[in-house]
Parts: sequence; structure tokens; C-alpha cells
Amino acid sequence: QSVENQPYGLVEEELFHQLFPQGHPYYASVIGSHQDIQAAKLEDVKDFFRRYYAPNNASLAIVGDIDVARTKALVEKYFGSLSRGPAVPAVDAKTPPITSERRAVVKDKVELPRVYLAWITPSIFQPGDAEADLTARILGGSKASRLYRSLVFDKKIAQTVTANQQSLALGSVFQISATAKPGHTAEELEKAIDAELASYAANGPTAEELAAAQNALYSSTVLSLENYGSFGGVANRLNLYNHFLKDPGYLNHDLARYAALTPASLKAFAAAHLQPSHRVVVQGIPGEKALPPNPPAAPAAAAAPAPTPLPSKEAWRSEVPKPGPTPKATLPAAHSFQLPNGLTVYWIESHALPIVAGQLVVRSGSAADPAALPGLAAFTAAMLDEGTKTRDALAIAAQLEGLGANLTTGSTFDGSYVTFDVLKPNAEQALAIVSDVSLGPTFPDKDVERVRGDRLTSLLQQRDSPFQIAFRVMYPALYGPTHPYGHVPLGTEEALKKITREDIAGFYRSSYSPANAALVLAGDLTEAEARRLATQAFGSWSGPAVAAPAPPTPTSIPERVVLVDMAGAPQTAIGIVQLGVRRSDPDFERLNVMNTILGGLFSSRVNLNLRERHGYTYGAFSSLVETRGVGPLFVGSAVRADVTGASVHEMLNEAQGMTQAEVTPDELALAKDSIARSLPALFETTRSAVGTVGSLFLFELPPDYYVGLPSRLASMTAAEVFAATKRHLAPDRMLVVAVGDRAQAEPQIGGLKLGSVAYRDRDGRSIGGGQ
Repeated sequence: QSVENQPYGLVEEELFHQLFPQGHPYYASVIGSHQDIQAAKLEDVKDFFRRYYAPNNASLAIVGDIDVARTKALVEKYFGSLSRGPAVPAVDAKTPPITSERRAVVKDKVELPRVYLAWITPSIFQPGDAEADLTARILGGSKASRLYRSLVFDKKIAQTVTANQQSLALGSVFQISATAKPGHTAEELEKAIDAELASYAANGPTAEELAAAQNALYSSTVLSLENYGSFGGVANRLNLYNHFLKDPGYLNHDLARYAALTPASLKAFAAAHLQPSHRVVVQGIPGEKALPPNPPAAPAAAAAPAPTPLPSKEAWRSEVPKPGPTPKATLPAAHSFQLPNGLTVYWIESHALPIVAGQLVVRSGSAADPAALPGLAAFTAAMLDEGTKTRDALAIAAQLEGLGANLTTGSTFDGSYVTFDVLKPNAEQALAIVSDVSLGPTFPDKDVERVRGDRLTSLLQQRDSPFQIAFRVMYPALYGPTHPYGHVPLGTEEALKKITREDIAGFYRSSYSPANAALVLAGDLTEAEARRLATQAFGSWSGPAVAAPAPPTPTSIPERVVLVDMAGAPQTAIGIVQLGVRRSDPDFERLNVMNTILGGLFSSRVNLNLRERHGYTYGAFSSLVETRGVGPLFVGSAVRADVTGASVHEMLNEAQGMTQAEVTPDELALAKDSIARSLPALFETTRSAVGTVGSLFLFELPPDYYVGLPSRLASMTAAEVFAATKRHLAPDRMLVVAVGDRAQAEPQIGGLKLGSVAYRDRDGRSIGGGQ
């Protein structure tokens, strides 16, 4: 149901149904269909485990701060004596070529048409795979790409356009997708894409385009080496190379295959593989989606004793190993200095890789929006890289692409930012562009109108997402529509249509000043280099000091429940929310421990209840949102529509339980350990490090805040957590926001007798109960 409830989920499923024949390993979604899941039996699961989960069909990558000899000994101890499994035969599946164009149209409950074009291309690491990667980058991999320039920037017929190569063993998938602007069609998009494809196949890329794509790919590969785990991290990369090539040390060879490509080789790839006769075209258009019947309700499980683990052939495996000494992670504390103009500069030194990242952060976010113009701060931030006195928007994108640099701008409730990362040899040039967009934006009229259209379309697209709708409804209901936190940073349709270039320029002048900002630098920099770069880029900046006023007291709506109708939705997005605390509140750390136990981990109370015990959802969570003012405490999940009421009941019960008794010693230890041991991840990459320190600046916390957090957590008691919980958590006053099929949700929630109900449309506007 999560696939079916996701915008364009059914469309993307149909794309793979068209690319591959039924029965092919790539035909079905990885999670399977309703029929697949209902047909699976326990013995099927056991058989799959016995067949594939064996040491001769697995590889293990361990990356990080380890003692290699000791780690090898542990691997030998725990894995060396495992018996080989049966030989695993290679997947016996052939991928038939597409010899004539295949087309399909799928209706979905979306606001805008989207078109997908896809081809089966050479398998991963085979000749043509690298050519496909770079072709995707040149065609639709960034704001400097051909398709973005044509469809988004020039013709203004697309909201987004992307191209990518999904490299697979049985035939890769080269995909282009584009979402139409309001008033435009999938046919228009396809025609414009075809024109760019024809030009590329006939002429190939320019030498400059290829060089920029190669540099961008090299940079992104080096940047990915900062991540040890996760998809794309070092461990994943080692396993990937080992799995497909039997060579975990293939990295330099991998980079070499991209460096060896030429404009002629990319042109040849396109001419051979990206022909109309070899593709699938699937259009997703607004309409009533055709869903399969809901699966039958699972029979009630009979109470049964917990299964007894089978005795191991090796007696020592029956004992849970005792943990070793807790490693002491030294968390970095940012050093700081101030430029003569008042700009505070923080820097974190790390010479592990030749990478530099930075963030300019100002203490003016959407909370500083004028009451009549919600969305102004975020609109202003979005315009920063759309043109300066020396560069237009496309020149900025092209120069960043050529440097292999990534730059993003944006705005949150409490701040706005410009963030970048780049390899050190290009840091000075990249920072010159960052300085240009931060200090010298000109807000060209034509680009203001283009970006206005983009933002209005983004607002329209939020109507497709139940959780996006829930947040749009939640903030004005919780804080009051005129409160600084009473709207999402994107703003409202009415305000986005009214905002003028003068409004944007005025907000920039009043909010962006060195005394209201900090520059955070991290990576392969000495103090002398950080001072030189900061002074060179921002030493000439001037402006008045700007006071960021504290947000006032919120005024919540009197109703207890807010319903938003998405007729026919198979799931209900539920948000149960109340006011929490400021990020700087002394109780924040104790409440964060409570939140971790309530819904911050897979083993949290709300997830074990809704997912594991009842099977209502794929996942449930809670969040203590960090804000300069009083932020929300949120419990959420997307549940089956037929168990909406039961899910709300269980979520409120779990919240109530937190106020009735202290957490258990095991829960407390796990939550504190989880928070403390995840802190190094805040500084794992240079980009995450600058974001972490930038947030500390926004919330007026010291730059060494995290250095002392582990010791504060270690001394925290269950009684302290319970006392803070009772001071702040109020389940009886929590607001319930439900976005789903009202015909199903309303009677179920009504049966809980929580209180009066408010009704909103998908734009967050109040509507009568009978509508």
C-alpha cells in the first residue's frame, strides 16, 4: 500500500512491467504485490533463507576505526565455522531486447502529468555502462544539464526533469522522467525530450560538457568516501565491487573507465541504445487510480509461547557475547574567529580526504516572514543562485558543474543558508561563486517569475502527498495561522502570487548581514587557510545588525481532531502533535531521550506496537522538532485505512504510557546509548559537520555543545526523564491530524470520542463539516 499511496507509485511500477516480461526478476516491485505477500508461507521464507543466506553467498565489509588484527580474529570466530550452504546457481533469466516502442498511460491521484522514458542498456560494469552514466549526467543530472536548460529554464514546460542510469546485472535501465508545469502535457514534455535526444545522438556532447561531467562524477565519488556505511558509502562500494567483479579494490579502475571516455564514445552509445524503437514510454496523468482489492485481514494470531532457539552445535554461541569497553569517540568542537565586519567564522579541521565544505547561515528564516507574505524567506533563499551582477543562473550552474562542486540554498523556520562542498583544489573558485550568490544577488525579474512558477507548482505537488498535506495543516492548527511558525516555509499560494521582486530584495537587505550570520567551514583546511578563504570571500560584506525576535506564544485551534479528505486513499497519514520545547530549553535533552523511547528507534514503543504487534503499518515514529522557539512534538505513521481509529488509539495510549511510569532501565540505557553513539554521524562528512555547527549557531548553542553531551547523557536518570515528560507531554491535549479517506477515517476516529473536529481541504483551508 505504501507504493500505491505514493504519488506516481503505480506509474513507476507500470514502467518496469513494460520493460521486463512477467516472471523476470525485475518485473515486480522488490516488496512484491498483494498477491505475492498473501501467498507467501513460512516454509517459503525458511527455504529462501536456507538457500541464499550462507557464507558462500555473502561478503562482509567492515569499515571504520578498527583494530584490523582483532577484527579479523572476531570475523574468524563468528563466521569461520559456519557451514557452507548449497551452491547458489546463477540467476537463470534472460532480458529480451525491446525491438519496438512500448507505451502505456496510467491514471493516478496526482495534480500534474509526468512522463517516463526508459531503455534497457548495458549491464553494470560492462562496456556502455559508464557511457550511460555520463550521458545521464549531461542530459539531466543537474541544473547545468541540457534537459533542465531546455524544459525548465527556456520552455518552462517542466517542473522537474532528471536522467539516470540504474546499473543492474541483467540489463540496466536508463531513465528520463519529467513532470509538467500546470497547463502543459506529457506529450509536450516527450516532444521536447525527443528533440534533445535527437541532437545528442546526432552530435554527441561537447568536449566541455564531457569534461564537466567527468569532473562532477570524480568529485562525487571522492565525496562519497566520507560515508562509511549507507548506500553509496565505502562498505557498500567494497561489497559492490566484490559482488560484481570479485575485486573490492576496483575503485581506481572504476574511475579510469570514466576518464577514458570521449565525446565520440558517448555519441555512439546514444545512437546505439537510446533510439525510440528501443524504449518504453509511460505517462502518468491525473485521474482515478485503479487499485487492486484490499488484501484480506490477517486472522487473529493464537497466543503461543515464544519460540525456543535451536541449540547451536557450538555451545558458546548460546551465550550472548558481552560488550567490550565502550569506545571513546572524540567529537570535534568548532574553532571560531570573527572578521572585522562582525561575521563569525567556525571551522573544523579534518585532513582525511581533500574535501572542503561550507555553510553560510543567517538567523532569518520563515519565522521572519511578514504576516501577509508567508514564504518570503524561502523565496529569497531560492533566488540567491538565480543571477548576480557577474553571472546569470545558467552560468552559475555550469561553473559549479565544471568545478565538481555542489551548492544548495534554502530556508527553515529559523534560518536561511547557502551550503557547498567541493574538492580542495577547487575550493577557492567554488567559494568565490558562493560569495557572489550570497553577497551580490540581483533577483532578475524574469527569474523571479520563473522561480515563482516553480514554487507554486511545488505547492501544488504537495497536494499529492498525504504527509506533506498533514504538515501544511498541522502548523497553522497548532500555532495559529499568524504565528511565525504557523505556516510551512514554502508559504501559501496567495502569498507566492503576491510577492514582488522588491519584497525579495527588501527581505534580503533587512536579513542578510554579517552580524546576523555565521560562516562554517570544514575539511582539509588549516586555520590560516580558513582565515584566508573567509576573508577573501566575505571580508567586504557589510550591513546592519539584525535582531531575531523570539517567537511569541502559540494559539492552537480549539478542536482536537483535524480531518483532510483524500477519497479512496488506501492509507491514512496520521500526525498526533503538541507543543514541545525550545531547542535551548534545559529539558530538551531529557525529552529527546523520552522521544527516542517513544518513537525514535525501530525498537521504540510506538513502532513495536503498530508495526510488530498489530501489523497496522510499515513503520511508526515520533520526533521532537528542533526550533529556536517552542517546537512541535510529533508522533506519526501511515496506516491501513481500515485501522485508522485503532492506530490513533494505540498511538495516544503509548504517549499516555510515557506519563504514567518511568521508562525501564533497559529502555533508558538503549536510548542514551543510541543518542550518544550516533553523535559521530553528525560529523561523519564535511557537509554534515557544517550543517551541525550551523544549527548550533541558529539555536544559540555553543560550538562545543556536542562534546559535553555524552557525559550529560551518562548521568541522566529515569526519574529526570520522567519528570521532564510529565512537565511537557500532555496526551489528553494532543492534536490529531488525519489525511485519508474521510468516509473510512471519520467514523473510526469519532468512535474514540476525542472531541470536536475541524475539516480542512488539501491546501489547508477550513471547510464545513458537510463538504
